[in-house]
Amino acid sequence: MDKQRSFPAEAAYILGILLLAFGTSLMTVADLGLSMVVAPAYLLHLKLSEWFPAITFGRAEYIVQVLLLIGLCVGLKKFRPYFLFSFFSAIFYGAALDLFMLIPFGPLGTPGRIVFFVIGALLCALGVSFVLHTYLAPEVYELVVKEVSLARNIPSNRVKTITDCSYLTVAVILSFLFFGFGHFEGVGVGTLPYALCAGTLVGFYNRVLERFFRFPTIFPRLERYFVDKAEDEN
Repeated sequence: MDKQRSFPAEAAYILGILLLAFGTSLMTVADLGLSMVVAPAYLLHLKLSEWFPAITFGRAEYIVQVLLLIGLCVGLKKFRPYFLFSFFSAIFYGAALDLFMLIPFGPLGTPGRIVFFVIGALLCALGVSFVLHTYLAPEVYELVVKEVSLARNIPSNRVKTITDCSYLTVAVILSFLFFGFGHFEGVGVGTLPYALCAGTLVGFYNRVLERFFRFPTIFPRLERYFVDKAEDEN
């Protein structure tokens, strides 16, 4: 007996992006270290906003993800037109992040900060898992995981761990360059543990979601477009 319930792939995409944005906002408020994925963008936001106040956290994400998309195309040695949808995903994510950052959570004590960090980290990993279960090109962070996993035949959770640790290294270097040694911004006590656990969390969520849900499309023609483009380029 099929116990899986249908969960539209398009709904998985929207929910995944929103979970990522909300989880990131909670981790930012907690101030115990951000997800290593978004830490470089957060550091750029802190530095660039000193001269250009319009560079919000969400807008800094646009900059980082465009650079990352260029790097992905160079690494794969090809450009896939449907990758451009990832930039739309980055805008959607950035706008949602800036919106969630406006929520007045109020002052938090240490227990509250820990709770916010843990919940934010769990939501971010769940958001990644939902996004990986859609045919739509996700924001560039998840697109890299998905495309590298397919191109190199490596489990997505392993690719996730490798890329997360790479982002962490970049964040530490940027923190030193922007704010000097001994003063960390965006990288805190919770960043490294999350970097090591995020891939495992995503793998766990993948198994749970695939046990209880299937992800059919409600727009078959749109799905065929993205799938056909991917197959044509492979």
